[in-house]
Order: sequence, then structure tokens, then C-alpha cells
Amino acid sequence: MAESGRQPPSDSLEETPPTTHNFMIPKKEINTVPDMGKWKRSQAYADYIGFILTLNEGVKGKKLTCEYKVSEPINKLVALLNTLDRWIDETPPMDQPSRFGNKAFRTWYAKLDQEAENLVATVVPSHLAAAVPEVALYLKESVGNPTRIDYGTGHEAAFAAFLCCLCKIGVLRVDDQMAIVFKVFNRYLEVMRKLQKTYRMEPAGSQGVWGLDDFQFLPFIWGSSQLIEHPYLEPRHFVDEKAVNENHKDYMFLECILFITEMKTGPFAEHSNQLWNISAVPSWSKVNQGLIRMYKAECLEKFPVIQHFKFGSLLPIQPVTSS
Repeated sequence: MAESGRQPPSDSLEETPPTTHNFMIPKKEINTVPDMGKWKRSQAYADYIGFILTLNEGVKGKKLTCEYKVSEPINKLVALLNTLDRWIDETPPMDQPSRFGNKAFRTWYAKLDQEAENLVATVVPSHLAAAVPEVALYLKESVGNPTRIDYGTGHEAAFAAFLCCLCKIGVLRVDDQMAIVFKVFNRYLEVMRKLQKTYRMEPAGSQGVWGLDDFQFLPFIWGSSQLIEHPYLEPRHFVDEKAVNENHKDYMFLECILFITEMKTGPFAEHSNQLWNISAVPSWSKVNQGLIRMYKAECLEKFPVIQHFKFGSLLPIQPVTSS
């Protein structure tokens, strides 16, 4: 990807809002199952899925270790995630009778809750300071629930929404696509795995053995896109320990598989039945298309997930305006 000169490129993934834009604190809009129709017709849904699919195209056939442009906002986002990581080290799990849901997570979360706007302000230029409270809310929503001490695909979606909002205000741009997935989202995943392990977080709304994964979904979509047209790795190889060990540093999908095998015992076909079935699909492009369909059906069209999604001025509940 070509290095841009000193002039920042004018094309962001979305349009930069006008300076008179009225930002707002995002709020819940989906309160009952019939409200789901509002979500599917909303500008937020169209922009969210468009963002996911744009990044899906952007990483197609690319390794995590390949060369790509890294802008200053990308580095600042990684630094923000490094701070969250450091706070985990500073907040060790408590001794408690129950194995799951360590209450120290609440202490860690309280720190994020307090500091989120300051953290986001390090990424957003001062002339866009008005956007900080709106954007920061998605960051707070992206790390799990402090009451239930659980984490799931709704939290992951809030992080993607956080990144989407940064694109909408022009902080992240079209040529940041690969870095958004490979640097920022990948670092986010590492921090989430550390949270899940350290505080033994419960899977939120997990379908158990019938779900794709207890915690994540997007890295399987983007990770399968990375593997499209791979010269020798086929879907059947991800259940092969040797193939995973040799290639996980290059491919997000295999990194996810490695984490599952570290966290779960017993035969893969039993603890991760859906993934086992996917390993029989002949090509990565078919896997990728199937996962996008499954993501819409299992996450974006499920009330228990979407009822927690928040809508503001950047991801509005208003119906799509046909231009």
C-alpha cells in the first residue's frame, strides 16, 4: 500500500461530519423484539455491516505480518489498548469461592469507566473534542459487562462500532483498513483474551457447543478472508495442530483456533462442533460467505445481543435515507 505524503488523504471510510454536527451520548433504542425491525432498517445497521464488509475486502489474502501503512491514530489506539492491558496487570484476580466471574474485573472496569473519555481524547484531535463522549461510550461497552462479569459478541460489536465511529469522524481513513484489523483489532483481541483468562469471564449469551465460539465472531470472518486463495492452507487444515502451530502468527483465524484449544479440553469436534463442521467446507471464500451470513443471523439479528446496542448521531437508529 502506497505511503501517503504529509497531506492526509481526504477520503475516510465515511464522510467527515460537518463542524456543526450535534454529537450525543448514544442510548438504547431496541427494547422489545418488534423493535428489531427498526434496527435492520436503520442507518446504524447499514453503516455497521458496510464497515465490517469493507474491512473484510481490505484484508483479503493478506497476512498479519505483511507490510501496511500505520498512521498516528493507529499507533495511539494501540497505546490505548496497551494501557488497558497494563491495568489488568495492576488488578490481580481476587481470592473468591466461585471459579468464574472474578470480582476484580469490576475494579478494572471502574478504571476504564472513569478514564474512557480521557483515553479517547488522546486519539481524537482537539477540533473534534465534541465527539469524544459519544465515541468513548462504545469503548466502555466493548470490554464485557461489570455486573454479570461476562463477555460476548455484543461487546465485540461495540468495539467494531467504536472503530466505525472513528472512521466517520475522519480520525481513521480508507488507507488505514489493514492496520485497523491487523494492528488495532488484533491488539484488542489479545487484551480481551487476557481479560477472559484473568477474570474467568462467562460467555455472554453463549450457545455453548452450538455457537461458533464462546466470545468472538469477527476474527473468524476477517481471518477467513485473509486465507482466501491461500496456496496450500485449506479449511480442513485448521483442525490440524501442526498447521495451526506453524501459521497462527500470520492468520487471525488460526490464532482463534489456538486460543480455543488452549482453553478447552477434549476432542475438537465435541467442544467446537460448528467450527468442526466449517472445516469440511471446500474453500475459504465459501467459509467467509457462510460466516457473514451466520454473523447476521446469529448476532446482528438476535434480540438478546442487539438490545444492548447504543445509537447516537454517528450510528443513528433513523431509517436509511436513500440518496
